[in-house]
Amino acid sequence: MNNARQLIHPRDEIMQTMDRIYRYRMTTTSGGNLSVRDDAGDIWISPARVDKGNLTRNDIVCVKPDGSVEGLHPPSSEFPFHKAIYDARPDIRAIVHAHPVALVAFSICRQVPDTKLFHQAHSVCGKTGFAPYALPGSKQLGTNIAESFAAGCDSVILENHGVVVGGDSLSHAFQRFEAFEFAAKTIVKAKQVGDVRYLTDAQLQQAHNRSVALETFEPPAATSEEMELRRQLCAFIRRGCRQRLLISTEGSFSARLSGDSFVISPTQQDRETLDVSDLVLVNGGRREVGKKASRAVFAHQAIYQKHPHVQAIAFAHPVNATAFSVTTTRLDVRTIPESYVFLRDVGRVPYGVQYLNDGSMASAVSAASPAALLENDGVLITGSSVLDTFDRLEVLESTAEAVINAGAIGTVATMPDSAIDELCEAFGLKFS
Repeated sequence: MNNARQLIHPRDEIMQTMDRIYRYRMTTTSGGNLSVRDDAGDIWISPARVDKGNLTRNDIVCVKPDGSVEGLHPPSSEFPFHKAIYDARPDIRAIVHAHPVALVAFSICRQVPDTKLFHQAHSVCGKTGFAPYALPGSKQLGTNIAESFAAGCDSVILENHGVVVGGDSLSHAFQRFEAFEFAAKTIVKAKQVGDVRYLTDAQLQQAHNRSVALETFEPPAATSEEMELRRQLCAFIRRGCRQRLLISTEGSFSARLSGDSFVISPTQQDRETLDVSDLVLVNGGRREVGKKASRAVFAHQAIYQKHPHVQAIAFAHPVNATAFSVTTTRLDVRTIPESYVFLRDVGRVPYGVQYLNDGSMASAVSAASPAALLENDGVLITGSSVLDTFDRLEVLESTAEAVINAGAIGTVATMPDSAIDELCEAFGLKFS
């Protein structure tokens, strides 16, 4: 996956990735460990008994091929299974082990999440597997896990323990880890909503086979308006990742400059780390030279062409709203005034429409219906600005979470038609 020359030192890469995992609340102060195997055969690994929330580069330990250790601390007590995986799979260069709550829930039920929930999760996570329980730090645990990896698994649930994920780089392993936990969280939430729908092999292949062929152009010097839109878009995408409204491998985001010109997120780049220079300018159906636009670019283009009022678009995967997208249960947002005023009635788009290049995706939204659920592919949000779009995304996710939580309390009582009519009159809301 990653053919780029590695320039970040393993100490820094492990420290930065652990900070991200801890900040996302996907591990605890004492739980989890990361490692990287470099070209010399050295294994760099997080230390034992050091606060994961305050890890520094000097805390990272290096274990040499001869078994000698360099560092201020002993290596993680789970080093034996890291080594066993590397021995079993020469192609794996980095490992993430942690205890994120949804995957732990699966581990204590002795189940593996079905990643066919989403095409991207199925693609990113690779082959999934299960390793029987053994004492943490034991040779037997290493043997059990290594056997799963030797059988070709890339993301492995550990019975009554957690998860281990491998990749050809630490960023690759992190993406697999995050996508695996996202699939697990969505399944947990969706089971509280209704029957979970998974994708068929034909549907997965439909997503895999999509392609984007855009001619390129050399853009002129950026205007101050373009610079500002790029800054806003990057800032909100980063905020969305940190609020867990987005994940690093999913979603596409754009903002209109004028007419048929807009900037959009690139394909196959970590969403949280996007810089203004990574965004792709699209103008008249052509893309900025030297960059690859999101594979959803045709859907964005169609929406802008049909709806002049739309100035920003987000295809996103907030877990609670996405849980509704993988069931047939309607997400009724007539819960509190804010939800209805911001979202109106949220529609549902059949799976696969977002991959078509026939303009049909534009019919999924309108001025009176700015948001929609995409079956097994998250949500679509439109707005009059970048701020407006991300505000609606937050409201949609908060509403979905409130509805799911309310189901554990009693019967959801939505606002009556009379209250909706009153809101529409008070706020000048259109019906079409």
